[in-house]
Amino acid sequence: MKTTLNIDDSVMQRLREEAARRGTTMSALVEAGLRRVLAPETPANQPDDSPSLPTWRGGAELVDISDRDALYRAMEEQG
Repeated sequence: MKTTLNIDDSVMQRLREEAARRGTTMSALVEAGLRRVLAPETPANQPDDSPSLPTWRGGAELVDISDRDALYRAMEEQG
């Protein structure tokens, strides 16, 4: 379907450049972007197929930072 849209000049220029870089048409990029924006969201109660993000154990705190003297002692011991 053909349609007319008003697109900011700077956005249109970026669209032209990206289409050329990818070797595709501006129409194909716009359609892909619209499909992505309009795709139904994954409900929160359904599992996500994305890989899990890594996690690290940062360790326990060394000192209560509101205790200035203990904080300075810990800094001297670490340094």
